[in-house]
Amino acid sequence: MTEYEVWAPEAGRVDVEVEGSRFRLAPDPARAGWWRGLAPAGDYAFRLDGGPPLPDPRSRRQPQGPDGPSRAVDHGAFRWSDTPWHGRPLPGAVLYELHVGTFTPAGTFDAAAERLDHLVELGVDFVELMPVCPFPGRYGWGYDGVSLWAVHEPYGGPEGLKRFVDTAHRKGLGVVLDVVHNHLGPSGNHLPAFGPYFTDRHHTPWGSAVNLDAPGSDEVRDYLIGSALAWLRDYRIDGLRLDAVHALVDDRALHFLEQLAAEVDRLAVTSNRELFLVAESDRNDPRTTGPRQAGGQGLAAQWSDDFHHALHTTLTGESQGYYADFAAEPLGALAKVLTRGWFHDGSWSSFRGRHHGRPFPPAYGHRLLGYLQTHDQVGNRAIGDRLSATLTPGRLAAGAALVLTSPFTPMLFMGEEWGAATPWQYFTDHTDPELAEAVRRGRRREFAEHGWRAEEVPDPQAAGTVLASTLDWSEPAQHPHAELLGWYRLLLRLRRTHPELCDPDLAAVRVDHDEELRWLVVHRGPYRIAVNLGAEGPRSVPLGAPYDGTLAVFGRCEADGDSLELAHNSTAVVRTG
Repeated sequence: MTEYEVWAPEAGRVDVEVEGSRFRLAPDPARAGWWRGLAPAGDYAFRLDGGPPLPDPRSRRQPQGPDGPSRAVDHGAFRWSDTPWHGRPLPGAVLYELHVGTFTPAGTFDAAAERLDHLVELGVDFVELMPVCPFPGRYGWGYDGVSLWAVHEPYGGPEGLKRFVDTAHRKGLGVVLDVVHNHLGPSGNHLPAFGPYFTDRHHTPWGSAVNLDAPGSDEVRDYLIGSALAWLRDYRIDGLRLDAVHALVDDRALHFLEQLAAEVDRLAVTSNRELFLVAESDRNDPRTTGPRQAGGQGLAAQWSDDFHHALHTTLTGESQGYYADFAAEPLGALAKVLTRGWFHDGSWSSFRGRHHGRPFPPAYGHRLLGYLQTHDQVGNRAIGDRLSATLTPGRLAAGAALVLTSPFTPMLFMGEEWGAATPWQYFTDHTDPELAEAVRRGRRREFAEHGWRAEEVPDPQAAGTVLASTLDWSEPAQHPHAELLGWYRLLLRLRRTHPELCDPDLAAVRVDHDEELRWLVVHRGPYRIAVNLGAEGPRSVPLGAPYDGTLAVFGRCEADGDSLELAHNSTAVVRTG
């Protein structure tokens, strides 16, 4: 017999249905709102007050998808490799974000694992997986996931994820998992039937907020924290990226993020492993990564869209939407971010119509993730066009150099390292026809407001959209992709072998630039990262000290005393005396 339990505080009767037979559960006298009882093992679902069968909120496996019955997982049965793995620290590391479904044509954990040698040769330290919780259909970004303790079956389910993590660890790569606590998908979300998992007290872009501070929120917080710890414990994941934490509205004295960070730190001690949390947040509030003993929430790092926006406008000249704040003087914006962490550190934001952010502590640049592209910044464009669709290899190389020699923790998006020609578009596989049509219409309506014709916006439900977004692994060996890939590998080697190029102290960074002539020089100890983004012709840029050797060049440059002559769209990393 197997013991079943579920939290359903408003139910008058709870049954577990196992392989078609029903067994009544009894209230747990030790835990208010919980029901428990014994029944045979097998695929199961819960019935509340005689209602329809519903999957277990804490289901470890959904073999038939989010709406199907649940199945137990024996985590102790998996045979992990004997190779010791205690994790690796986040400071000084480089992350690589990938989507399992489009990283390879097969779109599975096992197929992705077969490509890990490419990442080892590239020189990154962590693979960051986009969300892998179950969602309707086969294809999707993963941010509409449900069943927060389970793994998307088409990717390979629980065993597939464990094989991927085990393989990554054997190759010296850590694994970070993107998790979504701020909302659940519009289809397959059965949590409201069980209890107050959501509250109307707060609202988010997805509707009612997850209940972190209203009545019943103790159990909801335990549900989310338990899920997070399960990824770290049962799947041996090394860190979690928390989606849009600014949407985790919590008025308690002990904020959910602080509580979660404390629990993760406790697990790190008891398991003798490096474990960490990374936040996505648009608040520009250093308290997110500040130590708990000093009033912070204690997360290890957070994404920095300010760095991306400044770099994007510098390279592309785009000025729409939130890029407007950075586009007036893009090189100046980039210089500010490289030396102060955030552009908006209490400054006026025209996009928001108010002042935004507060100053970032300069000694902790590694607490900010810096990137040239991400799934958001590519996939949320109308046609999912990467920078490689419009920028020359020289400009892509300049962006790579500024990311990989920055004082931040760099992150790459899959295929970026060779300038992938494939786009990465928004795709779904909703099984509900009405929801599928609503998503299709909504996507096209959104971009029609920006001048796009409906037929120009890819259909999220079309199989061709997924196919177009899948990496082409023949490209890395072809021109000009091979040259850019070599540049990324060289920069990553330099970052590992020259500590000044990854020094996180923002106060030690100096940036010279000329907004009109469009050149920029970043000073990193005795090293200079110089880029010429001018409209045409070479530029003479000052090094601030006599030239003493070249570490890397993409394009053409010539040294002349304490200055460097850079060709158009060229980048150089040099040493000064």
